[in-house]
Amino acid sequence: MSKAMKELLSILDLETLEHNLFRGRSPQVGWQRVFGGQVIGQALVAGQRTVDSSRHVHSLHGYFMRAGDPKVPIIYEVDRIRDGSSFTTRRVVAIQHGHAIFSLEASFQIEEGGLEHQVPRPLDITPPEQLISDKDLKQQYLQNAPENIRRYWEQDRPIELKPLSLTHYFSREKLPPEQNVWIKTTGPVPADRAVQAAVLAYLSDMTLLDTSLYAHGRSIFDRDLQVASLDHAMWFHRPCNFDDWLLYTADSPSASGARGLTRGTLYGRDGTLIASTAQEGLIRVHAKV
Repeated sequence: MSKAMKELLSILDLETLEHNLFRGRSPQVGWQRVFGGQVIGQALVAGQRTVDSSRHVHSLHGYFMRAGDPKVPIIYEVDRIRDGSSFTTRRVVAIQHGHAIFSLEASFQIEEGGLEHQVPRPLDITPPEQLISDKDLKQQYLQNAPENIRRYWEQDRPIELKPLSLTHYFSREKLPPEQNVWIKTTGPVPADRAVQAAVLAYLSDMTLLDTSLYAHGRSIFDRDLQVASLDHAMWFHRPCNFDDWLLYTADSPSASGARGLTRGTLYGRDGTLIASTAQEGLIRVHAKV
């Protein structure tokens, strides 16, 4: 297991301060702000800690209000909105420096059977073994990449990504606003539904915002762009045990008003639809000085 993966599992194990009150920390890796997926995952853990273990998250909806400060802890306050016979609802507010930085509402459900169907995963997807590895990508391509992109890829991360196309990272070509990425944890995830859901929520914030910029030949690393997640929604369809690569597909149906909307789906290698996501992000262009 990588050091970064151990750290991820550690930061998702929140400290209990009081009834409905939890504290989380951030990895000290030099980031200027807290990664949004971390706040989503930790907020979900806080909510889960107040729900019976027989109920599992099936959906969450969150809003980002302020950038998180990685240098100080994040306090998570849980509001136990409702405990029904089948569903449980929780609201979680993440607080730093006396202000809310993120809010989450999550719904949990008992195990039930019933009607079932799913949309099949995209066809003609190159298997992850036939794509360039994270290590080889760094060795072969990053020496000529811009410094900000090089720093991003050279970080020790708990999640390994294998994009099916690298064009977006190394050119200004305008592309269809869609992408497919193989994604995998760099270590085992405990066989615990709550932990697995939190890790899935963490990685669900990756690659979405990039997709809304494809049509414009732009990148989240462009210095004249102000880019940030505004909201995030996720629906958990089936369990995920992280034994193998996951396929994250994304498309952006619209960008307007300095915002870009992206939809995503997470599939197992066998084609099982595990989760769906949607996110709107700020993509504000500033005049170059």
